[in-house]
Order: sequence, then C-alpha cells, then structure tokens
Amino acid sequence: MTAVLPLAFGTAPLATQWWDNSADVAVEAVAAAVRAGVGWFDTAPLYGSGESEERLGAGLRLVPDEEALAAGAVHGDCGGPSFIVSTKVGRRVVGSVDDPDGRSAEFDFSAAGVRASLESSLQRLGFDRVDVVHIHDPDDHLAQALDETYPTLCAMRDEGLLEKISIGTMQPATALYVLERADLDLVMIANRLTLLDSSALDELVPACVERSIPVLAAAVFNSGVLARPESGVWFDYAPADDAMLARVRAMAGVCARAGVSLTAAAMQFPLRHSGVETVVVGMASAAQVVENVALFAQHIPDEVWDDLARC
Repeated sequence: MTAVLPLAFGTAPLATQWWDNSADVAVEAVAAAVRAGVGWFDTAPLYGSGESEERLGAGLRLVPDEEALAAGAVHGDCGGPSFIVSTKVGRRVVGSVDDPDGRSAEFDFSAAGVRASLESSLQRLGFDRVDVVHIHDPDDHLAQALDETYPTLCAMRDEGLLEKISIGTMQPATALYVLERADLDLVMIANRLTLLDSSALDELVPACVERSIPVLAAAVFNSGVLARPESGVWFDYAPADDAMLARVRAMAGVCARAGVSLTAAAMQFPLRHSGVETVVVGMASAAQVVENVALFAQHIPDEVWDDLARC
C-alpha cells in the first residue's frame, strides 16, 4: 500500500443523512481527491448508515484506471501505486437496503455481526477486499471486541477480505487497552491529537512508536471549531464555550499575522510528532478537496508553531 499524500479523505460528509450532501456532489468529491493525489479513503457503516460507503465506491469507480495511475492511486493488485480504503466494524447497518432513510447503524461487536457488517460494507463499496478495518468505538464493549471482533477480523484477514486491523476511537485509554491485548497494525485516534487537545501524546503515541505501529490522527478540527472559530460552532461534539472560542481566536490571530491558515495548522499539527503518519480530514465537495490539499502543503514557519503552543 502506498499513499501519495499523508492525508486521508474522511467520508462522513459524503452522506445525505446528518450532512445533507447530494450523491452527485459526493461522488465528484471522491473523484477530485483521487485526481489530487489523496492516497487514503476512510469510511464506516455509521456514516450515513452505509451511504458514504456507497458514494465512496461510486466515486472511486468514476476515475478511469489510467487517470488514477497518473495521479499515483490505483486500488488493487495491479503492481503499481495503490490508494488505501479503510472501513470499520462495530456498528452494523440495519433496515431496508433499498430505503436509505429507513436505515440506521447499531452497535454490534459479535462475531456474526462483524462478519455480516464487513461483507455488507464490501457490497456497498463494490470491492472484494479493503486494506484496513478499524474496530470502531469499542469503549463500552471492550470484552466482546477482544473476544469476538478481533478474532473474527483475523479470520477474515486470512480469507483475504482485509489486510490490516486497527482500532478507531477518541479515547486514548481504549486504544491503549486494546493495543496491549491484540496485535494491531494501526491505531486511529480522533479529537485527541489536535492543536486544542494533544492528550494522545501522553501515553498512546509513545506506546505505538515503541511497537512500530503507525498512528492516524482524525477529527483534527475538534468538531469544527479549529476550521471555523465563530459563535455557534462545536468543540468535541458540543457547542464551544466562550473560553474555547477565545483560545481558538487567539490561534487564528497568530496564523493571520504570519499569513498562514489556522485550518492548515490544524491539519499539519499531528504530523509534527513521531509515529503519526496520516491525518484524516472530512471532505464534502470537490472544491473542499482542492482547498484542503492546498492548505495541507502550506508552509508554516517554526515560530508560528511556537506561538500556537503558547495559546
């Protein structure tokens, strides 16, 4: 597996459910990301109750193989560069396949549920395998995740349905617990490796470095406040309070005086730390893809990082 950029496309915003996106806009966003050299696409049954997986698969198929190869991203065993596709288990889509509005995603870490979930994900994506499967938010289901989910994924890996097993959570303690009891290939941590909350650096990232396990940093905008520091925006899945808004606006001022973007700093911050190999950023449209790819490459002087650390 070879990612062109250390930037992963988070697909939650592709869905109509919760995000009010349209199929056409979502599919073109994926195609634009392939053309821009994005090398990783991260999805989950939870995102739109399977909708994002469907739209991701459609978008990846929209780009002809030769065009994708020119961008450095072809999925499959073609001998050339490949983009990475990851999905998750732990929430299984229930409801009518033909009625997106009637579907929902429910927790299910059982062996049978995990197998059914991944098989359904592959059908929605239109693939016969994925590169990575994350055990998704097992915080309140740790015993079952270790006793049933993980062994089932190992068996499905042996069957060729996936290559690597990971955990995806916003709780460093959860990731550490599983890391100490399962042979993980990757760890994805959300909301805890950001300009506002870097608590994953305390124990989780050093533990991953010690084991040579790559870390993916997701939700680097902390629910949006680092991308849009204005009244009414959210921090950590709840409305940001005045103190948090003031802190973020101070960061935005630091960036503005240096002529750089706070969004760029938020995306780049995790990669400043050893062991962190990829940043996952949600994107909804082709225009947003183009903007984020440009910001991801924006140079940020060392003194800006120093000033941000003091905010």
